[in-house]
Amino acid sequence: MMQKRKIDPLLLIGLIIIAGSLFLAVFGNSLAPYDPQEPVGDFSMPPSADHWFGTDGSGLDVFSRVLAAPRVDVAIAVTAAIVSAVLGTGIGLYAGYFTGRFSEIVMRISDILQSFPVFILAMVLVTLTGRNVVNLIFVLAFLYTPIFVRLTRSEVLTQRTRTYVEAARATGNSEFQIATRHVLRNSLAPSLVQLSVTVGFGILLTAGLSFVGAGVRPPTPEWGIMIASGAPNIILNEWWTSVFPGIAISITVFGYAAAGNAIERWARK
Repeated sequence: MMQKRKIDPLLLIGLIIIAGSLFLAVFGNSLAPYDPQEPVGDFSMPPSADHWFGTDGSGLDVFSRVLAAPRVDVAIAVTAAIVSAVLGTGIGLYAGYFTGRFSEIVMRISDILQSFPVFILAMVLVTLTGRNVVNLIFVLAFLYTPIFVRLTRSEVLTQRTRTYVEAARATGNSEFQIATRHVLRNSLAPSLVQLSVTVGFGILLTAGLSFVGAGVRPPTPEWGIMIASGAPNIILNEWWTSVFPGIAISITVFGYAAAGNAIERWARK
């Protein structure tokens, strides 16, 4: 009698949070009860029936801005993670299968990039390239690509010695065909697991850059900007302007991390 495979509750929770974040990234702005960039009432109003999360120091509805923020935070993180995964997997495949001078150069560049603190390097690059969404995506993708390069290269080095590679070579496949058709598909698991975690890190980094004034420009609805604008007012007991976006970031990042960890455990079984 076959045993039913139990669904990992952590994976289920993570997938629900991920689905919710992606839904808000697409429809959050439309679901917001007020315009997230236009004042709607008195300044710094506490949570009420009209404004569930209150209003901030500029009279903006906090609930509307929390709903609209994933269009920036999640969109930047997801796009950057996908770009870095595609680039890193391609470079890692070539560097791992066709070992030699190119592979050594790639790994030394990866070592140099990963030796710097990510947040500091991101601030420098954003400052040099300019504060806009497109530049943020490219900066995050540039910083995360070495992670996927290392993961893919390491897996390819293992896969290229397997029997199926020799079999594919014996049937007349070129080395390029073997790498792209056979080795690649068997080397994707680590990168797919890392992809979810990278999105979570990307959300944190995007919000962190905006928090210190190096990310998205206000009054764009973005969680880091909201926390930064509300943090000085906590001492005045105006906690809602920063607490609610902080909770939103925490839940979202937890969802992506939980899904990634659950998938990793599943892949190891």
